[in-house]
Amino acid sequence: MAFKLDKSAAAFAEAKQYIPGGVNSPVRSFRGVGGTPPFIAKAAGSRIYDIDGNSYIDYVGSWGPMILGHAHPEVTSELREALERGTSYGAPTLLETELARLITEAVPSMELVRFVNSGTEATMSVLRLARAYTKRSKIVKFAGCYHGHHDSLLVKAGSGALTLGVPDSPGVPESIAGNTLTVEYNDVKGLTQVFEQHGEDIAAVIIEPVPGNMGLVLPRSGYLDKVREITEGYGTLLIFDEVMSGFRVAYGGAQEVYNITPDLTCLGKVIGGGLPVGAYGGRRDIMEQIAPAGPVYQAGTLSGNPLAMTAGLATLRLLSETADFYEKLITMTAALCAGVQAQAESYGFKFQFHQAGTMFGLFFSEKPVYDYESAKKSDIAAFNVFFHAMLEQGVYLAPSQFEAAFMSGAHTHTDIGATIAASGNAFAKVAEYYRQNKR
Repeated sequence: MAFKLDKSAAAFAEAKQYIPGGVNSPVRSFRGVGGTPPFIAKAAGSRIYDIDGNSYIDYVGSWGPMILGHAHPEVTSELREALERGTSYGAPTLLETELARLITEAVPSMELVRFVNSGTEATMSVLRLARAYTKRSKIVKFAGCYHGHHDSLLVKAGSGALTLGVPDSPGVPESIAGNTLTVEYNDVKGLTQVFEQHGEDIAAVIIEPVPGNMGLVLPRSGYLDKVREITEGYGTLLIFDEVMSGFRVAYGGAQEVYNITPDLTCLGKVIGGGLPVGAYGGRRDIMEQIAPAGPVYQAGTLSGNPLAMTAGLATLRLLSETADFYEKLITMTAALCAGVQAQAESYGFKFQFHQAGTMFGLFFSEKPVYDYESAKKSDIAAFNVFFHAMLEQGVYLAPSQFEAAFMSGAHTHTDIGATIAASGNAFAKVAEYYRQNKR
């Protein structure tokens, strides 16, 4: 069947009449790559299916949560049973305690856990807690690390390591952004300088230990250790935003892989098994400042929702009980990356391939990518050619050069082979694009 998106185009046009931009999250609009976003009808295993009848091997996985694949039978079975018991109580359940227990066992730095409804809510809440605990006002974030869309963190980098925050969106007051200091990722010197100037006022450093929102960028050897050392030296709390990397890089997250103990951690995505969820947790003495145990207020009607807790419990149990789950999935991810890289090299391209556990990413750049500035130098136009060529062949990637991709336990060797073959055809189109534009 020829690739067409006629029904999706009509659906997109109608959606724009009722929803800003036709979508409920900007990247879904395909605005960066042009064209029509496929409107999805269903998903199963490693595949998603749109309303036009197209089938795709899915490497977005709902932006990370679907580590077991879509509609895993054990997860959906438990959800059906939970649905019969009601969709929301606004009251304590055993499910919350059990999922919190599994998380604290997997991530020992999280001695206490508070569930919320999204990663944004988790990072927003954890910053309030950090400021209250330290009685300081400033925070440090890293250019290209995305921590949700609340005001304190919706700030982009300035031109230098000591630049104060500049609002990244209309509606963010400069007075709020001014308390956010931005440093380049992987830049120890820049972080050191910020602390030399502002250290006594910095409540927390929040960082994606393995950033996935400027493309997948890896920490340089020893970098996270230095971040931990600097924060400890100034009595500043270290917050790991593992909303994306948690249970993705490893069962215990990036902090397990890099052997770093943060003071606080944010989670999301995988711990909800595909349903809306977020969580933050950390040292007991800090977390006991949260109401009702302490004075720092945070609440949510749907926090600990029984359906989300059920899906999260089923997912984490399967991850922990399936023999060699991570070893096999990481090996498959490596095989995919190696195969796609071989295809790129067959055309003489020197692209950058990164892998962190079950996450992976490709930069259309000949030079190493290690921070936001180097990521921005990627060839966006070439990525767009590659993206659409892959989509037309039934391979669904994120419609942005600056997003990570994800492998799931439902992907097969056949899927990987088909993806590698499709990438060869896509790179051929990129090569033709370069010839036409004399690049």
